[in-house]
Amino acid sequence: MNVSPASAAAAEPVPPVPVIPRPTDWTSLDGTVALTPGTRILVDPTSRDRLDRPAGRAEFPGPAHRTTGRLATQLRTEIEAVTGLAPRIASDTAHAGPGDIVLALRDDTRLGAEGYAFDSSTGPVRIRAASTHGLFYGTRTLLQLLRATDPDGRRTLPRARATDVPAQSVRMVHLDAGRKYWTIPYLKNLIRRMGDQKLNTLLMHLSESEGFRLFSPRFPGLADPAHSYDRADIEELKAFAARHHVQLMPGLELPGHATAVSETFGIGFGSGPDPCTAAHTHSHLTPDWIIDMTSERAVEKTKEIVAEFADWFDAPLFSIGAEEVPGRLADCPRVKNHLASSPDVSTLGDLLNRYINTLDDVVTSHGKRTAVYNGSEHLTAPQQQVHAPVVFLTWEGHGGAEPQIPGHDEIAIGPFYVTPNNYHHLYPDQSWMYDGWQPSAAPDMLGSGLPNWADYNFWAEDGYFEQQMAGARAILADRAWNRTPTPDALAGFRARAALIGDPPGITPAPSRPRVDDGRPSHRWTFDDAPYPQGWTWAGSPGNTLYARDVAGDLSGTSYIINNPTPVPDGAGGQAWRFDSDRDGVGLGGLDVAEPWTVSVRVRPTARTADQVLLSSAAGALKLQQYGTREVGLTRYGTADHSFGHTLPLDRWTRLTWVATEGHTTLYADGKEVGAIDASIPLPLRSVGTEKASLRGDLDDLTTWDEALSPRAVAGLG
Repeated sequence: MNVSPASAAAAEPVPPVPVIPRPTDWTSLDGTVALTPGTRILVDPTSRDRLDRPAGRAEFPGPAHRTTGRLATQLRTEIEAVTGLAPRIASDTAHAGPGDIVLALRDDTRLGAEGYAFDSSTGPVRIRAASTHGLFYGTRTLLQLLRATDPDGRRTLPRARATDVPAQSVRMVHLDAGRKYWTIPYLKNLIRRMGDQKLNTLLMHLSESEGFRLFSPRFPGLADPAHSYDRADIEELKAFAARHHVQLMPGLELPGHATAVSETFGIGFGSGPDPCTAAHTHSHLTPDWIIDMTSERAVEKTKEIVAEFADWFDAPLFSIGAEEVPGRLADCPRVKNHLASSPDVSTLGDLLNRYINTLDDVVTSHGKRTAVYNGSEHLTAPQQQVHAPVVFLTWEGHGGAEPQIPGHDEIAIGPFYVTPNNYHHLYPDQSWMYDGWQPSAAPDMLGSGLPNWADYNFWAEDGYFEQQMAGARAILADRAWNRTPTPDALAGFRARAALIGDPPGITPAPSRPRVDDGRPSHRWTFDDAPYPQGWTWAGSPGNTLYARDVAGDLSGTSYIINNPTPVPDGAGGQAWRFDSDRDGVGLGGLDVAEPWTVSVRVRPTARTADQVLLSSAAGALKLQQYGTREVGLTRYGTADHSFGHTLPLDRWTRLTWVATEGHTTLYADGKEVGAIDASIPLPLRSVGTEKASLRGDLDDLTTWDEALSPRAVAGLG
């Protein structure tokens, strides 16, 4: 409602519109509009078979793929899911009545490729745009209003007028699909949520040192068919994404982060005669982590790979990665000899930039622009400059307020990393994102993206990452669309997001069946085992150790640089020795509600202020509780609990927690040694935390989805 100047001082603050992202220009009016069994979706006849008008065409986000008529059919299904009403689709726009919904394309330059005008002031709800991108976003506003402003009947929405145009043209979610394989049902749910919040680009980072996730018969052995996407999968995802106006953008990682590629074809710097060595790469990786840019065969093979998969996708951008090439590679004799003999390159920076430009020529020939992560600009390159049209995904710096790579378009991703392991421990600062971040309006800042990296959570549950990214993703959607100052605090935004809820069509996430027949749900023996099929071990000796789950499907890895040490004298075979707070194991599991049992063999070697066995964002099982050094458990933000039992040093103990709702019993070597009237869900994010890992040896960590009896605990040995 508009407020006159005379009464403004006494008026209550106008609550934000219950729409995410917040519309850029919204005028609330008195009253509501009701949808009824007679509601129709009226499609302007001149718009029915069109995708856009001239004003609605732009390089980003790329062309729309669905006509206005098909969008109307989709909207009918969605309205029925939200309201129970099934509007009839017609074209009699001249006689629109109260509660009708009118869709029309207009050649309006103010709206651009994605903006829309929304008008529910006179009875019908009129949505117009210059493309079906904009019409789709207008219908998302309609559906969110129905879900949020009338949570009981979901058939009324407020009277209002709006002209809503995004601040940034690329609003991206970035998934690490090289280290982790994401299920297609999860990807479809993600795409639905992105479309609902007007996010328009899903960058699937499909290759990493640990895996390649595109399967083509042209490259046998490169990708494991069971843990990758073939052409049919990509076509299915593209068609689904098009219905939600999301561009499916591919990302490969070349020449670094490429062990899976280089070992498949023997084209890494560690292959062939006179190879580079560990002295020429990052200390925790092998030389084959980098494709040999001096080799014509290696360059031709990567050109083949890019050419093959460029045709699989229709987004306007194709990422080739090109980051984190180690400067010490310049000291490798193979590189030195090549630089000395090649007239067009004189430094490692020249070599990398020439490689980027070579692949850019391939990408450009397929009608796309190349994207790379930033970093190459830090290498001296007197002869080779990256082609000007290449877009930089800028991961350095905090804020993304201004472009940092002169002469290139950019997409800011750096301030928003979700890397939820206990080595990197990167979680977006949501308060800063909502209250402090000012998205750049510079013409060469195309947009912003939320990257999700699966380092050391290679086999994590999809839901674990969704839990970490959902809140930050919604904030990114809001701020990248509407860069004006936020009208409330983060708590208010979260309340609106909860009120709006999920869009129609979301499928429930599969719940892991509880194992309650006496069998373990998970068991980590810490014995040597090869990575499972579809994953490549890229670490140097002693790094990224594999913790195989021999009972379930939640295997884990240790982190880079800081790693436990395998020792042969475990309680039942090999054990892992932990001696640093950064020693840990990433699992990426969701918490399991009580009842549960955890049992482990542990040999502590030192007392510290706090030692965590298993942790999550919600709680932890403690080998040494903060303040008491007794075995305990913690519900973060609520309470630390101790059992009155201290583990002896330098000898093995079989330690077992048995939890039912509101009660936990502790056993040592099969005998009860303490009990408390408190419990927590079983935390399965990781072994240890970034600040409180254990000190000592660990063996045979096992969980059950049930409370074992005292007799069963005694029988564990």
